Amino acid sequence: MATFLERAIGAARLDAATYEEVEADPTALGQAMAVVVVASVAAGIGAGNPGLGMLGAVVFNLIAWYAWAFVTWWVGTRILPEPTTESDIGEMLRVTGFSAAPGVLGVLGVVPGVGGLAMLASSLWQLATMVVAVRQALDFTSTGRAIGVCLIGFLVYLAILFVLITLFAGGVAALGGGAAGAGGGTVVP
Repeated sequence: MATFLERAIGAARLDAATYEEVEADPTALGQAMAVVVVASVAAGIGAGNPGLGMLGAVVFNLIAWYAWAFVTWWVGTRILPEPTTESDIGEMLRVTGFSAAPGVLGVLGVVPGVGGLAMLASSLWQLATMVVAVRQALDFTSTGRAIGVCLIGFLVYLAILFVLITLFAGGVAALGGGAAGAGGGTVVP
C-alpha cells in the first residue's frame, strides 16, 4: 500500500492504479478529505484569502466536494452506467478527493505574472484527474463516458454552487458583512 504522499502524487499523475487502490481502501476517506483541505488552503493562499476567509473556503470546498462526488456518483450509477459499473458513494468520495491533488498549484496564485496561469493550469489538471477518478470508480471502459458523467455532474455541481454562494452571500450581507464571498477561488472535485 502506498503512502499518503505517494497516493497524492499518483493521483496527480493520472495513474489509474493509484485510483484503484484508493477506491478499494475504505480507510482512505480521511486522506481524500485531507487532499481537498490542502488544495483549498493552497488556493486560498494563492488568492490572497487569509484567516477566516480561508476557513470558510475550506468548509465551502468540503461541502462542494461532497456535492459533486454525490451527483457524479448518482449520474454514473443511475443514468449512464456501463454493464460493469458497480460503485458506492464512499468509493467516489475517496477517488474524487484525491483528484483534487493538482490543486496545490493554486498556491502559485501569489506569484506575479504567473499566478493566473497557475490557477488555470491547476483547474484544468483537476478536471483531468476527475475524469480518471470517475472512470476508475465507476469501472468504465470508456473515457468518453467518464467525461460525459463529469460534465453532467459538473453542470449540476455549478447549480448547487450557485445556490450555496447565493445563500452564503445573502447570509453575510444580512449580518452586515457586505457581499463578501467564501473566497478561495478554487473548484475542487
